[in-house]
Amino acid sequence: MTLAYPIAAAHPPRLSPAYKSTVKRSPAKPLIVMRHTLTELTGPLYGHETVRDGDNDLTTQHKGEPLGERIIVHGHVLDEEGRGVPHTLLEIWQANSCGRYIHVRDQHPAPLDPNFTGAGRAQTDAQGYYRFVTVKPGAYPWGNHHNAWRPAHIHFSVFGHAFISRLVTQMYFPGDPLFPFDPIFNSVTDANARARMISAFDLENTQPEWALCYRFNIVLRGRNATPMET
Repeated sequence: MTLAYPIAAAHPPRLSPAYKSTVKRSPAKPLIVMRHTLTELTGPLYGHETVRDGDNDLTTQHKGEPLGERIIVHGHVLDEEGRGVPHTLLEIWQANSCGRYIHVRDQHPAPLDPNFTGAGRAQTDAQGYYRFVTVKPGAYPWGNHHNAWRPAHIHFSVFGHAFISRLVTQMYFPGDPLFPFDPIFNSVTDANARARMISAFDLENTQPEWALCYRFNIVLRGRNATPMET
C-alpha cells in the first residue's frame, strides 16, 4: 500500500500566525470551489510570446551594471516524474544587493541601485531548462516582529498556458544564518520540503572571473514538489 504524502506539510498554510499578515488576510471560512469555465482553462495566455532576448539578464537592463555579486541562477521546471516541462513562462523579482526593492512601500535606509530594477523573465526550452543572470539579493528588515530580517531570496512565478495555472515560490541560498528566525521560510513545516526551496551552489557552471552559479529546480507536483505559496 502506498501512503499519501502529507501535502499540507509541504506547502505553507494560508494562516500562519507567526507570519502576522496572514492573520488578517487568510480566509475565516472554508473556501467555495468555483467550477472553471473553458475561458479560464484555456486562456488568456500570459506573455509567453512577448519574452525577448535579454529579459533573463537583470544585469543588462540599464546603462550601467548593477552593484553586487553577479550570479547565474538556472535549473529545470519538472513534473512529478522528473521530466522537463517545456515552454513554461518564469518571472522573477527580488531586492537589490543591499536588500532594497524599487517599491513605494520599501523605505528602509538601504540604497537603491539606478542600474537594477529587480525583475526578469524567461521561458523554458524543450527540455524544461531555464537560466537567469542577476545579482545576489541582500537580506532586509520587514517589521513582522522585533529585529525581523528576511533571508536573501528570489521570488519565482511559474505560468502554464492560462493565468489560473500560476504558481509562486521563493528560492533561498544555502547556509543562510537567518533560516531559523524567518516565519515565512518556516511556515513550511516539513524540513525536507523546506530544503527544496534552497538552491544548490553549482561550481561546475560558475563562470570563472565573472559569476558564481546556483541551481534551482522547480518540481510542480508530487512527493517532491517545490513548496508553493497559496
